[in-house]
Amino acid sequence: MNSNITTVLGIDYGLKRIGIATGQTITGSASPITTLNQVNGSPDWAGLEKLIKEWRPQALIVGIPYHVDGKENDMTCAVEIFCLELEQRFSLPIYKINEALSSYEAEQLLKKNTKIGKHNKHEIDKMAAAIIVQNWLDQQ
Repeated sequence: MNSNITTVLGIDYGLKRIGIATGQTITGSASPITTLNQVNGSPDWAGLEKLIKEWRPQALIVGIPYHVDGKENDMTCAVEIFCLELEQRFSLPIYKINEALSSYEAEQLLKKNTKIGKHNKHEIDKMAAAIIVQNWLDQQ
């Protein structure tokens, strides 16, 4: 890891929603921030830009979905394309991390305290982003 990185934003990309979390390398901790909705089938680039300006991360951590056996799935390609566009738009280093089971893990964590239904699925997305960031921080 680059020693100049103190703040990162983590992204759990989905076709409906994009979970966002922040991470601090100094404390080694991650926190969920928000969930952005896709806008007409495209990422909420304005929302992402606003968060990047607000948090000023030195890098972006993006969860890449693979099957549990490590093979690519239908979403893997979509997330890779999203990463290319992220890099072009924001000129920040992007670290990709295998996010297998992060949404499941987030849902299990949240179910302990909250009933998860249609109205609060966004909670899973931002918690999944925090798990992605935490996994990346733990590997540094």
